[in-house]
Amino acid sequence: MRIMAVCSTGLGSSFMIEMKVKQVMQELGIDAEVNHTDLGSVTPDMADFFICTRDLADSIHADNVVSIPNITDKNAMKEQIQAYLAR
Repeated sequence: MRIMAVCSTGLGSSFMIEMKVKQVMQELGIDAEVNHTDLGSVTPDMADFFICTRDLADSIHADNVVSIPNITDKNAMKEQIQAYLAR
């Protein structure tokens, strides 16, 4: 599974999301390749799903977007990922 964390510039926020997503996926026992990028570089085929903060979710033109309330709440992130995977 390929997961792409996204923020406006592809630097700080997306990297923090990437690190937390890796922890979440390990906790869930799911093997995933997690990377980060900037919003302008996103193409729908670059990941199985994208994860970003709610303010950017509508800017990613794909159906496979998981939006999170903030980058520090790992539990909320885990809940959103689990809900997405259960679809």
